[in-house]
Amino acid sequence: MSPLYTRAVIALGSNLGERSDTLSAAVADLVDPPEVRLLAISPIVQTKAVGGPADQPDFLNMVIAVETSLPPRELLRHCHDVEQKHLRVREVRWGPRTLDVDIITYGDVVSSDPELTLPHPRAAKRAFVLYPWSLIDPAAELNGQRVGELAAKADDFADLAPFDGFRPPAPADVTGADAAGVPDTVDRP
Repeated sequence: MSPLYTRAVIALGSNLGERSDTLSAAVADLVDPPEVRLLAISPIVQTKAVGGPADQPDFLNMVIAVETSLPPRELLRHCHDVEQKHLRVREVRWGPRTLDVDIITYGDVVSSDPELTLPHPRAAKRAFVLYPWSLIDPAAELNGQRVGELAAKADDFADLAPFDGFRPPAPADVTGADAAGVPDTVDRP
């Protein structure tokens, strides 16, 4: 009998060092064990730092969807191990870092545990998480709302910037839907 797998959404960010290389390597590290399977990977967006010390370098952010047989706390431990592999230092809350890995959702699990609050307590207000997530799963919902709609309302939506040829849309592009209810995320010229 094979283990049961649960879908999880994981956000990654980096604003120190070779940011893009770090994110690519971190995704590979996250899905290296057989207990974690990659389902989808978002484009990378560049953003200003949200919170923390002023004058930080810009972040590169992305989201992946995985299915995992690891229980939530073991997945969190795995995420922390990957951060450590990429020399994550936790000196200042929301300070500059080589890698930040956060579990955004783990199936339908809701937890108020301070060590692992699910869904992630600030995700619903962070376009740098919501917008990439909406690209890999346009129908995804968080707290009963579509993630693309939440992204367009987030304070940091206007700060999303293209990275490596990727151009984020205007808010109307994220929240607009075609007749089938699928968000319209067609690139603008």
